[in-house]
Amino acid sequence: MDTTSREQDVLAVESQSRGVAIVTGARRGIGRAICVELAKSGFDVAVVDIAADGNGDETVRQVMEKGRKAFFFKLDISSTAEYAPFLSAVEDRLGTVTCLVNNAGVQVAERGDLLDVSEESFDRLIDINLRGTFFLTQAVAKTMVAHEHTSARSIVFITSSNAGLVSPEKGPYCISKAGLSMASQQFALRLAEHDINVFEIRPGLIRTDMTAEVFDRYNPGVEAGSLSPIRRWGEPEDVARAIATLVTGGMPFSTGDIYSIGGGLQVPRL
Repeated sequence: MDTTSREQDVLAVESQSRGVAIVTGARRGIGRAICVELAKSGFDVAVVDIAADGNGDETVRQVMEKGRKAFFFKLDISSTAEYAPFLSAVEDRLGTVTCLVNNAGVQVAERGDLLDVSEESFDRLIDINLRGTFFLTQAVAKTMVAHEHTSARSIVFITSSNAGLVSPEKGPYCISKAGLSMASQQFALRLAEHDINVFEIRPGLIRTDMTAEVFDRYNPGVEAGSLSPIRRWGEPEDVARAIATLVTGGMPFSTGDIYSIGGGLQVPRL
């Protein structure tokens, strides 16, 4: 792409500013793809992650390459005491938040027998995937309600196909995501009167670092009886494009709804 074309792309993005998006778990994988796609759609982006390293810097760089502002913010979403200073810093550096994408989450440390799950393992999954995400959403929602708005506002919960599909070898993960699915619908009903739409995305088999250990086991392209009717792994960009469609008003008469991005994995069948 020549310089003129790049400048035209930047000007096009700047002309359709949609406010500020917070994306958690954003330093790589699905989170990074979401940040870049939202930047292409006109959002400035708060790139949020518990780890501060070169991956976060690269996500910021890719957002800025699309003509939008971006800053990295280190945040442990399980620590509610960090929310107030974090949100204040986001507003000071970027402006009023119009979108929250709850992408941060952890998988079980080790897959195994449901009868062997420890309290420590269970509490870790619930604290981060469910409790932390719930209370961060509550904090962001309060700031959204408190501000007057001129553009569309939205909150996205990224759960998992395991919010509905049972995998006993990773029981606490499934339970945390099922709870988060209910939280999404609760917030949708509470925030509808404030014109804040809430969506749930349930990814299927997406090629990320988190799924690398089971790539050979669940490779959708191995045989005709593979899990996903669309016989390939999903890519982070598949999830990101779905989210961008929703938060830019592509489904205006929708809130509290569940969108499965799994190549048909979640279709009920015998």
